[in-house]
Amino acid sequence: MFENTISAFIGSGVMAEAMIGGLIGQSILTPSQIIAADPLPERCEALRARFGIHTTTNNREAASQADILILSIKPQVLDRVLDELHPIGHTAKVVLSIIAGATIQHISEGLNNPNIVRSMPNTPARIGQGITVWAASPNVSERGRAQAQAMLRSLGQEVYVEDEHYLDMATALSGTGPAYVFMFMEAMIDAGVHLGFSRRVAEQLVLQTMRGSVEYAIQTKEHPATLRNQVTSPGGTSAEAIYHLEKGGLRTVLARAVWAAYQRSVALGAGQKVAHQPKVARNPDEIGEGR
Repeated sequence: MFENTISAFIGSGVMAEAMIGGLIGQSILTPSQIIAADPLPERCEALRARFGIHTTTNNREAASQADILILSIKPQVLDRVLDELHPIGHTAKVVLSIIAGATIQHISEGLNNPNIVRSMPNTPARIGQGITVWAASPNVSERGRAQAQAMLRSLGQEVYVEDEHYLDMATALSGTGPAYVFMFMEAMIDAGVHLGFSRRVAEQLVLQTMRGSVEYAIQTKEHPATLRNQVTSPGGTSAEAIYHLEKGGLRTVLARAVWAAYQRSVALGAGQKVAHQPKVARNPDEIGEGR
């Protein structure tokens, strides 16, 4: 699938490094098939020393050799990079973007290239445990889609969607989701310290509780509400805790936070915001109505 194929990364931050590590570690690509461009010479040297790949501080130099061009830069510098690469951007057979909020049309016009794959990975991709939602323009060939899929699988699981609009939803839910989880973990650890545990012990209890709960949910395949009911005895400690979480508006605050992230993703991509908020329901089965 990748014979005689060169992949060039424009931007070599942590997510690009995770992808490079996954591609080489899973023998999808060899180091000689990868070029990474970064403005910092020391960053180039670090990647070259770790992976044995080709590196450069010149974006055009990297892009001019690319069969597959991976855009892994920050959204704030996208337009400048597109202007820089516009004269040669059409030569890549596939352009794979992992830039939040950057639409297929915007990238296609900026590079004068119709073969665009847009994706939204998340932070756990750095350890091969991420999940990436992606969409492709109609011009991308079957081979190009298969290549993009294989590359994204180097970061963990992947989900293909026909409609690009789902990428903004994925940005709000799974892309930004680790921040919600980390904040919840932090709050639980702080609560444990407040009870009297040392921070080390509180962290150990919370981290393993989170890990074990996720693995249990995956293996049982039960609805989260069913799992919650299994540990909630009438009049017990879980029931008392859940009462206060509901009274404090946990579901409402979380739904509003995800919606705000979605609005921000839409604004980044289209320059406008969604004006209304979704209906927020107490019943977990109703969450998501009004999107």
